[in-house]
Amino acid sequence: MKINGVLLLDKATGVSSNRALQQAKRLLQADKAGHTGSLDPLASGVLPICFGEATKFSRFLLDADKTYLVTAKLGVTTDSGDSDGNILTSKPVPNFPLEHLQAKIATFIGLGQQVPSMYSALKHRGQPLYKLARKNITIERAPRPIHIYEFTLLEYTDDTIRCRVKCSKGTYIRSLIEDLGVALGCGAHVIMLRREAAGPFTLQHAYALESLSEMQDHTAVLLPIDCLLQGLPRIALNELDSESICCGRVVNLPVTNFTGPVQLLSANNTLLGIGDMQTDGKLVAMRLLANGT
Repeated sequence: MKINGVLLLDKATGVSSNRALQQAKRLLQADKAGHTGSLDPLASGVLPICFGEATKFSRFLLDADKTYLVTAKLGVTTDSGDSDGNILTSKPVPNFPLEHLQAKIATFIGLGQQVPSMYSALKHRGQPLYKLARKNITIERAPRPIHIYEFTLLEYTDDTIRCRVKCSKGTYIRSLIEDLGVALGCGAHVIMLRREAAGPFTLQHAYALESLSEMQDHTAVLLPIDCLLQGLPRIALNELDSESICCGRVVNLPVTNFTGPVQLLSANNTLLGIGDMQTDGKLVAMRLLANGT
């Protein structure tokens, strides 16, 4: 079935992102679907799924900031950085003063570098790193720039902490918690991870598969395609320019005060796709919807 739109799925724990995607695809009987950033089986929470023409614009959510609620166990490290892995070390946890914990956590806020986990979905020569890790193969990984906007301690017990993290794309929360464990000198790993937000989308508007399956009209909860393009400038084209851009021709417009990706709208306010607005006023199509849907 040709279904176009975005589903905000509340992924359950114990299910891979791909499996959750396939379950949602079958439930909606959709021809084409793709998710916008994996969640580990251990993790739950917001997993936006694009159907049909919406898959053309999924990269805008892949690039979006994310917010997580994470619980970590102090004193124990695992090979995967979470509770699904094998224990590597176990140490007694000092009775940290609250101020000491908060100070250590605060050192991670801001711009930084992070080495991706071997248990990530990043690929090396076509192979996901986590598959290599399960074969005890370790690949050298270059540090990547990340930005931690918020790292707040919410709760602290003898050997666990619960935090909220808002971060840039490409940030691995398991690696962040491992690095915090190193900074504390006792080690740490993730025991619970829940994504509260992906870009502008939050858990408040997400649906679990179980609740979706009870609905008569599964498509009623789909968001329109343009929800993926929030924040991009809009350019309304007249009928002639709409036809030109849809035929792949360059359109010359008055120079604007913005450049880069823009939403392209037809004369009747229908989304045509996205284009690249250049400094000289030239507008070039980037990704267009089939039939301007």
